[in-house]
Amino acid sequence: MKRSRINDIMAEADQMIRRFGFVLPPFATWTPDQFRAQAGAGRIVEARMGWDITDYGQGRFDQMGLFLFTLRNGRLTDLQRGGGMAYAEKLLISRRDQLSPMHTHVLKAEDIINRGGATLAVQLYGSDRFGRFDADAGGTVLCDGVPRTFTPGEVIALAPGESVTLMPGDWHAFWGEGGDVLIGEVSTVNDDLTDNIFREPIGRFAEIDEDVAPRHLLVSDYDRWTG
Repeated sequence: MKRSRINDIMAEADQMIRRFGFVLPPFATWTPDQFRAQAGAGRIVEARMGWDITDYGQGRFDQMGLFLFTLRNGRLTDLQRGGGMAYAEKLLISRRDQLSPMHTHVLKAEDIINRGGATLAVQLYGSDRFGRFDADAGGTVLCDGVPRTFTPGEVIALAPGESVTLMPGDWHAFWGEGGDVLIGEVSTVNDDLTDNIFREPIGRFAEIDEDVAPRHLLVSDYDRWTG
């Protein structure tokens, strides 16, 4: 993806988030130079909080991509010991017919919440006994606390205010149906480096063409820009 396109997506996403009554935290506005000058930014970098825009390495953001902003993220050690900051929260934007491809997680359980906009379409499959994708497997998820059984490949439609709880092994893909959707994600600790298992062999992060300077750093920029 061109950095200029990423900069535009950031501005558009911030406007949409504000339209629905949300405001991003102060570090969202830092320039790269301000980020590097912040003595207290270590925890943000460690937790990989912040801007995240991906085309999954496919170069077709409008057709396959996702906007994310990680608002908070706990520590895996806390999750493992069963106490402390064992949670994470994100805001996502799924555009009309923009696919977030089929994947699951090994550790993360998550609530996916339609915070506003159009309908959020979520396609579901179950797993085999090893947690692998199974085209013949259905399952049961909770939709706002109510059990809902799904058949293999069934698409559930979440209107604004509705949500689905996905456990490790619940394979899912999603997109905006009829328009763009602001999505909330509340989960256990998030690890985007190792805990996204895609059905197809694709990347989690975009490859960046640095045609202009970054407006803000992506989480995938941290290692290179902050040392």
